[in-house]
Amino acid sequence: MCGNNSSIPNITDATCKVDTLQGLAYSPVFLLGLIINAAALRAFIAKRDSWTDTHVYMFNLAIADFALVLFLPFRIYDAFFCLLKTHLCTFLIYIHFINMYASILTTAAISVQRYLVIRFPLRARSWRKKKQIAFVVCLVLWGLLVTVCVIYRKENHPNKLWTCYERCKDLPLNLHFILILVLLGFLTPLLTIGFCSSQIIWILLKMDDKSEEKKSTIGIVTANIIVFIVCYTPIHVGFLVNYFSVVPPDWKSVHLPAHTYLLSAEWIASTNCCFDFISYYFLLRRFYL
Repeated sequence: MCGNNSSIPNITDATCKVDTLQGLAYSPVFLLGLIINAAALRAFIAKRDSWTDTHVYMFNLAIADFALVLFLPFRIYDAFFCLLKTHLCTFLIYIHFINMYASILTTAAISVQRYLVIRFPLRARSWRKKKQIAFVVCLVLWGLLVTVCVIYRKENHPNKLWTCYERCKDLPLNLHFILILVLLGFLTPLLTIGFCSSQIIWILLKMDDKSEEKKSTIGIVTANIIVFIVCYTPIHVGFLVNYFSVVPPDWKSVHLPAHTYLLSAEWIASTNCCFDFISYYFLLRRFYL
């Protein structure tokens, strides 16, 4: 709860509570994510003259993951020492979620691209400007995400924050905003990835080809859908749970479990930036060998 003074920005540490566990949890995510994504970006840039549309999408995914990782030190610092509740907190929250949803939507775009190439292999070879189209798709995704954040910029205004990274427990996110995040930001990409992935695996399994590339592709597709579901389902369930668990402040038995669940779900979602290396590895292995 923020109390009766929630309309006044609180720039003191009166509500601050050191969360050592959260700081320790995000530290390895930062270190591992930084190493993996920096290495992936370096590898992609080194071979940029040989890029295909797939590499454009993968590079965009690496940028989203790397940008998310770069701002994790602020969250780690806040867990140990507490950041003041200013507009910097609002900026950090939106940067985190813009990059998270950029990763989600880019993963969906990659799934569609893989499905079209495998479903229509002959036509795919004759398609022109595939790389340019991939660039445009990535730019449109970023543009949509920034636009949504601008429209709902007041949802994480310092006035509504309990700590730098946590909202007041009696001020849930706007329901329209939650529905956009859950329906368009998660369920639509999930259904897209699920359909494309199942079709890709089904098509490949019907082939008599027993090549290593076929096995690698099936492995990539299977791993991606599993990682996507595990990483992103909890946080979107958490958004809904947190919204519907807004009850009187004395109901701590409801507040605390919902709050703990959401923090845990946010951490799980952040770990996705370390798991995307599965795609990087198989793609770059074929890229360099």
